[in-house]
Amino acid sequence: MAELTTLARPYAKAAFESALQDGALGNWSEALVLLAAVSAEETVAEAIASPQHTADEKAEAMIYICADKLNDKQQNFIKILAENDRLALAPEISTLFELFKANQEQSVDVNIETAFELTEAQLSALHAGLKKHLAREVELSTSVNSDLLGGVFIRAGDTVIDDSIRGRLNKLAGAMSA
Repeated sequence: MAELTTLARPYAKAAFESALQDGALGNWSEALVLLAAVSAEETVAEAIASPQHTADEKAEAMIYICADKLNDKQQNFIKILAENDRLALAPEISTLFELFKANQEQSVDVNIETAFELTEAQLSALHAGLKKHLAREVELSTSVNSDLLGGVFIRAGDTVIDDSIRGRLNKLAGAMSA
């Protein structure tokens, strides 16, 4: 996985810099998500990996599939990826682009799992606390996971806060067996 990230990083950075320069972060984000989804499709992934097709054929096929969703720069980006045999990196490029975009916008997507549905007041308090703690704008998404038994499990980028009963029990079991 780290190798894929290393290979994808220069392409994601180039796409990000182009998008930033053009003031089109949202447009590029949508295009890269589409490209990632298309390239991950089984038949497309097989065609991308096939040595029977030239880079131009692969690029034209991807551009055709994505149809009118891509501007000229994005189509050129696909051609560069195809020339360098990097179309398969599209999902990783999209992920890295989103990280660059979030850092630029000083925002972070936060996933919150709880054992029970949160009230509006609890959500509001969590939002304010996380915004202060992370020093960024916070976009919350919540889900209920009854396996947690109680408490909360928060994931914000690379930051994980496990304040669930299940997490505490696992820590206790680890401490007792050590």
